Amino acid sequence: MPHCRLLVFLFSILSFLSGCSSNVDKVIVREIAAKDPWANTLINIEKDVVAFEALVRILSREARVNWGDEKQASNNEYVKYTNNYRTRVIVNFETGKIHVETLDHKDLRQAIIVTLLTPYDPDKVDLFSDKAIELGEEPMLYGQVLDHEKKPIRWEWRAGKFADYLAANRQTTRRSKKGTVYSVDIDLIKNHIEKRQYQYASTVRQHARKYNVKESLIYAVMRTESSFNPYAVSPSNAYGLMQIIPATAGRDVFQRLKKRNDQPTKAYLFQPFNNVDTGTAYLHLLQNHYLKKVQNPLSKHYAVISAYNGGTGNVLKTFHSDRGKAMDILNSMRPEQVYWALTQRHPREESRNYLKKVTTAQKDFYKGDV
Repeated sequence: MPHCRLLVFLFSILSFLSGCSSNVDKVIVREIAAKDPWANTLINIEKDVVAFEALVRILSREARVNWGDEKQASNNEYVKYTNNYRTRVIVNFETGKIHVETLDHKDLRQAIIVTLLTPYDPDKVDLFSDKAIELGEEPMLYGQVLDHEKKPIRWEWRAGKFADYLAANRQTTRRSKKGTVYSVDIDLIKNHIEKRQYQYASTVRQHARKYNVKESLIYAVMRTESSFNPYAVSPSNAYGLMQIIPATAGRDVFQRLKKRNDQPTKAYLFQPFNNVDTGTAYLHLLQNHYLKKVQNPLSKHYAVISAYNGGTGNVLKTFHSDRGKAMDILNSMRPEQVYWALTQRHPREESRNYLKKVTTAQKDFYKGDV
């Protein structure tokens, strides 16, 4: 069966599965899946997607009930609810601000301690529920927060001392429909972004060499996508440092480069090594497959950055509705003209701004390679 027909067939199975209402229907689907591993893979993916959507809906509802909003984790913000959704922490990795707030005064101290000691381990931190966080490993924010004695915070005794200091000196209150909200604000150190980026130096170097992608580009994409927030999540369900969407870029990398008939999971992409590997591999695909016909290296560089955000199709639409003619026009232009077109005429405003942001960020990392 040709590849495109196979995909239509498999997605029809998924549609059938979502509408199954009887045990007989489900038996039929299981029989189909048993005969076709691709179908089985996509059915499992669909189940995961449905389960995840349910979690997000519950989180939104509980946040709205307790806080009057639907605040959730984003690409630049870590947001975690605990204590039956009555306590939450917001870490803005772009501005370097931490906000801890709770409707239960007795929970404030513990919430501060947990925030300061939260490990970087996706298996122990569930952003989409109020599940408590298991402590023990080196904290995600270690070295990025200094206590009132200007010391980094690694252990619970020091986190407890700092929590007591904050509660006594920086606690604020406000009224809400659900009662009094008790909160404290904490600043990250001035160079918190640089501190985080150094954590991934060896991973970036390894994958830059593996896929022949410039280190400076990888760093610039990471900064633009997530401000080096390892728990980054976007409304389009992109995950991790380089903001990979499992069903698009993730699936593409798995199938074309890793020869796998599935796509990366959320947990897989929250692991920094896996995320940088997948994101860099996708940049490699853009350079060497989708945009390989772009002749000028600098023009290709601009096109790859734009395509990472908005897709290859939209890059070509910038120049002409016909893909063949678009490539000819692109190749007839000088790099500065290509840059102008992609930042002024690209069909998506987000992608126009994205190219500006990444090229600006890249100047902080490059070593004469741009």
